[in-house]
Parts: sequence; C-alpha cells; structure tokens
Amino acid sequence: MEQSIQNQVTPSKIMQVGMGFWASKTLLTAVNMGLFTELSAGMLSGSEIQNKLGLHDRSLYDFLDTLVALGFLNRTGLKENAMYGNSDDSEMFLDKNKPSYIGGILEMSNNRLYPFWNDLEECLKTGGPQNESKNGGKPLFEAIYSDEDRLREFIHGMGGVQAGNFMKLARDFDFSNYSTLCDVGGSGANLSIIVAKNNNHMNCISFDLPPVGPIAKENVSQFGLTERIDIVSGDFFIDDFPNADIITMGNILHDWGAQDKVMLVRKAYQALPEGGALIVIENIIDDQREKNTFGLMMSLNMAIETDEGFDFSLSEFKSWSEMAGFKETILMPLEGPSSAIIAIK
Repeated sequence: MEQSIQNQVTPSKIMQVGMGFWASKTLLTAVNMGLFTELSAGMLSGSEIQNKLGLHDRSLYDFLDTLVALGFLNRTGLKENAMYGNSDDSEMFLDKNKPSYIGGILEMSNNRLYPFWNDLEECLKTGGPQNESKNGGKPLFEAIYSDEDRLREFIHGMGGVQAGNFMKLARDFDFSNYSTLCDVGGSGANLSIIVAKNNNHMNCISFDLPPVGPIAKENVSQFGLTERIDIVSGDFFIDDFPNADIITMGNILHDWGAQDKVMLVRKAYQALPEGGALIVIENIIDDQREKNTFGLMMSLNMAIETDEGFDFSLSEFKSWSEMAGFKETILMPLEGPSSAIIAIK
C-alpha cells in the first residue's frame, strides 16, 4: 500500500511552482519590450522581431518559442522560416493601443515588484516592507504620487487590471434604487466611467488626492462624461467622504492596517444615507484560507509594499462593518479571484 502511494506521488507540482518565475519573467519581459503591441499589426518573422526590439541572435528563437509553448504567441513554420503572431488573449489584453490593455500592471510588476519579491524571506522575518522605502526611499504612495510619470503608470496599471471587475459590477449590481456614487481612492475615475456608461441615471464622484485630479479629468473628458462625473480632490485620511447613495473602494482597504481599515469603513458609513451601500472590491480571501491563492499572495505582496497592509476574508470584513453600524453584508463574485463585498446601512 505504501509503495502504491509513493508511485502516485510526483514532484511535478513542486517543480512547476518552484520554477514558475521562468515563465513569469519571460512574459513580463515580452510585455515590457512591447512585443505584443508590435505583433498587433500582423505576423512577423523572427528577424523582423529581432530588428524591432533590438534583440541579439542568441536565444532569439528560444525566447519566441517559449512564448509559443506558453500559449501567448501563435507560430507557423520553424526558426528562420517561422512567422509569429499574437494568441487571442495576447491580442486582446497585451496590445498597448487597445482600451482592453492590462499590461500596465505587468509592466509595474516587471519594473518594481519582481526584484522586491526576492526579499520575501527578509519581509517574513522582519515584518518590514521591501520596496524603495527599505533603502531610504519614500514610502510607496508618497513615491508614486510625487512623480507624474510614475503616477500615470500606476493609474494605468490599476485601471487595466480592475477593468473586468468594474464592468461586471456595473452590469450585475442593481443600481436602480440609487442615483449617486462616490468612488473613494478613485484614481483615474475608471470605476465611475464604467458605472456611468452602463447606468444612464447614475451621477458619480471620483475622490482622490490632488495630483490624480488632472489625469482623472482627462479620462472623464475622453468619454464625454464631464456632466455626470465630478472629480473631487481630498485625503481620505483627513477629509470626510463626499455624501452619496453608494460609496465604493477598489483595492483601497488592503493597503492599510486593521485600525485604518475600520476607520475608512466608518467614514463610509457616515457618508451614506439609510439604505445606502458600501461596495468594497478586493481579492477577498475565503474564510477557510485555502482556496483563493491569488488573494493570499496579494496579501504577501502588501507586506512587501506597505507597513501594515494585508488582504482579508469576508468574516474579517463583517466584523469591521458591524463595528461601523452596517446591518447587512453580501458577497458578489467578480472576475477571477476578485469579489465585491456589499455592506448595507
């Protein structure tokens, strides 16, 4: 019996996860170099890709064929006779010229997060962040908001990765009993834009720090929604939230420690009318903490990036919302590992 069990056990999962950084870095490098954007105009030969991206002869076809094997590129022919093109998902989500582009978060992962995760062991032993602040740099958000180019990259990345969640929320949540929404930490106003486009009766406020305002206004103007979306500047730690029927927070609470989470939930409660809704969009960890792998790893990422941030379960959020006075809490699955928690006042 013991021998039979041993014969069934293989190291394949261990090797796949343990060497997973090979596949990750191959994809991140291709995104960062703009390979998929170049291929959006049509199939190219290896030598054409080499010239466009400035690649060396060595490993050219190993790199491209790895992307084929991973399913991110299609190919006809072989090596010097090969032509390469985007797979369907790469064409949709990794072409910078498409509004569906989600590569911003992958660019940020390549340029920032990838090297920081090398220090996960130190993070686990010290409890301290392992990003720029580790070597005397500014804390995460101070660094991002003080540099316009970095801020734009961050907003673009966050907007792309959340687009699917925002669209599902805008379609599946019943907005018929509400008329106003305030998105706290609204960044580039992406959530407000998607809600307004899909619900003609809704007027929205995107609330964030002053440096974000011009970028958010550009986005709102681009979609012709300036009459229905206001950009309001403020600090959600200092200022009261604008009053609205719905308060939303997309990937905001996981940036902060438990005390700040409770404070933000209470401020949302105060800004809502009776029957109003707080909608929190996060990678909610299942209560048994064994299924949402991405949510658990995102919580590790928050440890690397912030002083006290962590991702949380529905039961943890319920305890905070009940402290604030909310009477009902509902979980709405969104895309992939993400969910919306809806707390009713």
